[in-house]
Amino acid sequence: MTITPRTIVAGAALAAALASLTASPALGAQSTPNAAVAPSPIDAAALKSAASESATQAFYQRNGWRPVWTTDAAQAFDAALADRAQHGLDKVEFLQNPDSQNKAVQEVARTGAALRYASALAKGVVDPSTLHDVYTIPRPGPDLIGGLTKAVAEGNLGAWFASLVPQDGDYAALSSAYRRYAEQSGGGTAAIADNGLIHIGDRDPRVPAIVQQLRGGGYYSTAGGSTGQGASAPATGGAASGNQYTARIATAMKQLQRDYGIRADGVVGPDTLTVLNLRPGDRARALAVAMERLRWLRRAPPATRIDVNTAAASLNYYRDGTLVDTRKVIVGQPGRETPSLLAPIYRLVANPTWTVPKSIEKAEMAHVGASYLKSHNMVRRGGYIVQLSGPTNALGLVKFDMKDDQAIYLHDTEAPSLFDRSQRQLSHGCVRVYDALGFAQMIAADEGVTEAWDKAHAGSDQSFVALPHEIPVRLLYHNVFVDAGGDIAFRTDPYGWNAPIAKALGFRDTSNARAHADAIDLGP
Repeated sequence: MTITPRTIVAGAALAAALASLTASPALGAQSTPNAAVAPSPIDAAALKSAASESATQAFYQRNGWRPVWTTDAAQAFDAALADRAQHGLDKVEFLQNPDSQNKAVQEVARTGAALRYASALAKGVVDPSTLHDVYTIPRPGPDLIGGLTKAVAEGNLGAWFASLVPQDGDYAALSSAYRRYAEQSGGGTAAIADNGLIHIGDRDPRVPAIVQQLRGGGYYSTAGGSTGQGASAPATGGAASGNQYTARIATAMKQLQRDYGIRADGVVGPDTLTVLNLRPGDRARALAVAMERLRWLRRAPPATRIDVNTAAASLNYYRDGTLVDTRKVIVGQPGRETPSLLAPIYRLVANPTWTVPKSIEKAEMAHVGASYLKSHNMVRRGGYIVQLSGPTNALGLVKFDMKDDQAIYLHDTEAPSLFDRSQRQLSHGCVRVYDALGFAQMIAADEGVTEAWDKAHAGSDQSFVALPHEIPVRLLYHNVFVDAGGDIAFRTDPYGWNAPIAKALGFRDTSNARAHADAIDLGP
């Protein structure tokens, strides 16, 4: 299947929403309406006339059309807004200072800004459903009007804003890294030319610039070699000696390659150079997008769940709130992207058959004949091509059936060698799981259906094993995240989905690292 992102500016509804958010040129406090020791004596008619946005109208209607902004409340809001860089929102201006000296206009402007900022913290600046044809992961839905009313009345506005964002360590780590890279974003270096590969022992004039980039990312220290700590480590040490590409430099390069999902061979090639040419501002941009994506998610995910990160082509299985398994996956190729959705696994399918989608039949299989079908254990049934059960089936020996209307599911594969690739965006949209039989056995044991699964798997025909409890699966797209070791891991943006989000966050003229994998089979 094909999922095509819709750009932000094309959506009339989103464009209207963004009209209230303009780019901010600085991190500091913004101009604010005149504050008073107590709320100005503004009558209800004036507030009703000034409140044109539905959210502000609802706020004042709940508050009896009375002004709320005291001097203390206004100062607390200004302080919170001035520190919005910790959320990657420093390029978005939420508070617009009207030219009018009308007290009602100023009062309403501050309220609208507070609600917009609260919404950005609680559920993101961008509505992801406007970016994709399919997006079914629920967003948070807190009562922001009630929360703002209470926070202003109780004088804890700053604490309330802080409570709206994800409270986990991952968000805090991304925030810290963003501030660090944002402070460096003013500088820049010339791009390193793509003039061929560089191996250990080679002498190349590009080596000093490569080392400089490795040092800037915290990967290399001439005093002690590779830091071994990835992009979150501090950069120390001096410049490289000469133009020789040494084993020490290659060791640092392997760490960078692992962080970005590139084959970690230490060889400098086109994909590695794409990453090396990222500037601190590019990484800040990616981190801001990563925080925005986390704000889209509800704060309490299901304790037992499967999270598939399609940008990193990896799977995490959580049981009762504990991460119990991590493994590689293969996901949709660009143009046939795996959609972002939430759907549960409800049964295991042993020895599955594969009904070839019409999209594949009409494209890649448009000219196949009877001999091809026979050699691939395929038959025609009810107007469809069906591949029968067996070890050469494109779904392998197990399928994890999910309840969704996109025909997306997890499954085995008859081409396990593809898991050795660093870029694993190769499928037609479904998710292929590394050692899927082992994963199925784990699920069966955890759900208490091992006996039924073993019996089904031992047969040769397709059979089904229902799970007593459905297991939610979230198909997410996070190309910057905190890895198992607590370090910030960067991946490329294989689907190109970051650009419209970055634009909404106020980023411009930044690079967008993308690495592409070649699709080589017909599997789903």
